[in-house]
Amino acid sequence: MVNDQPHADPDGEASHGPRVDAATGTHTVGHEWDGIEELDTPLPRWWVTIFYLCILFAIGYVIAYPALPGLHSATPGLLGWTSRGALAAEQKSADAGHAAVRAAIAATPIEDLAKNPVLQRAAIEGGRAAFKVNCVQCHGAGAAGSKGYPNLNDDDWLWGGDIAAIYQTLQHGIRYPGDDQTRTSQMPAFGRDGILTQAKVQDVVSYVRVISKQDPASAASQRGSAIFAQNCAVCHGANGEGGRSVGAPRLNDAIWLYGGDRASITNTVTNAHAGVMPAWGQRLDPVTVKMLAAYVHSLGGGEATPATPPVAAK
Repeated sequence: MVNDQPHADPDGEASHGPRVDAATGTHTVGHEWDGIEELDTPLPRWWVTIFYLCILFAIGYVIAYPALPGLHSATPGLLGWTSRGALAAEQKSADAGHAAVRAAIAATPIEDLAKNPVLQRAAIEGGRAAFKVNCVQCHGAGAAGSKGYPNLNDDDWLWGGDIAAIYQTLQHGIRYPGDDQTRTSQMPAFGRDGILTQAKVQDVVSYVRVISKQDPASAASQRGSAIFAQNCAVCHGANGEGGRSVGAPRLNDAIWLYGGDRASITNTVTNAHAGVMPAWGQRLDPVTVKMLAAYVHSLGGGEATPATPPVAAK
């Protein structure tokens, strides 16, 4: 509201409307509250100029770029620019820059990558990026794995740790439906299917605990030794050294996929496990699978080609 109460002007005569503040020489806005009045100070010219320039810029932006939302899409803008289009162009440019390296990797047999250190380094770095997108969900960011998902940093392998074996595993997966070359092994559920009684299961567990150097020998482990020889040694080896031809893990070390305590081993012998890994050859291009193999092989547990000696366990 405009304060049009009479007040004295500088000449001492009564006046109506906004008054001039004596201290600053600036008109007030014409209203007051509890004796407090507001000066009608104009905005700085530089601020007003920038404000109008911002309005002009906003109008130009709306005309030039996608801005106003519609029912199904935004206005396209005169320039036809989109962030998705810019990303696609950048990706295309990056792919073109990598094309020569990818072509060289594609033309190099997986076993010969190490003969070209520069190419091998490029393959490892490409595999590192692919691993972060496709593999960390199960094997972890550092490839250390977790219960049921192998640690890829150690030197125990179910199917072989040389680069060709790793490539084969990645390409065709493990127990993956729809790939006739997938890695396949099947351990009987000795307890669940009634192949062994619970007492015999416990004897076998006792024997496995002994050969893995977790428990001292006992009468139970001696009984379990005979049961192991009859039912388990055909895959896991006479001394629990494992068998890569059938993907049977080594049992005489301290590395366990599903746990090495008595309860975990009992569960494994009773119910068995049958983990599945995708056949990445059906999801990724061949070069990316080859780069993944190079990266996994480089993590610390990779073996020479061919692997010698052929012991197992991942």
